[in-house]
Amino acid sequence: MGSYIEFNDTLQLTTEQGFPVELDLQKHLEKPFNAEQFKGREFIFKNKPNIRLYHPAPCRVFLIHNIDDRWLYWGHCLITEQTINTETKTTSGKFIITKIYSPEHQQTMSREEVDPGKEYLFEI
Repeated sequence: MGSYIEFNDTLQLTTEQGFPVELDLQKHLEKPFNAEQFKGREFIFKNKPNIRLYHPAPCRVFLIHNIDDRWLYWGHCLITEQTINTETKTTSGKFIITKIYSPEHQQTMSREEVDPGKEYLFEI
């Protein structure tokens, strides 16, 4: 008998899975966002494939936007709730944004902290 559970320190989401549409790269490059702008807001993610356990608050999780299989790092979040659906083998939950990287740091993380071929490259 086998068991498959992933332990994650990274919440990597597509737009369809619930990545916040408010976090728009072009707007961030023009006038950088900060976490204070999202204080008091809770975001929902859904249908992450596989059974995943995210580090619960108060331990930070990296927040990444998956755009066409390229990883755009945005900062940190705290997982406030997670639900595992054993029938569909998916994970859903809620999170709050606690830190947003400057565009320069975001660019470095998105280039250097990913597997080859997953880099999200952009110009500042």
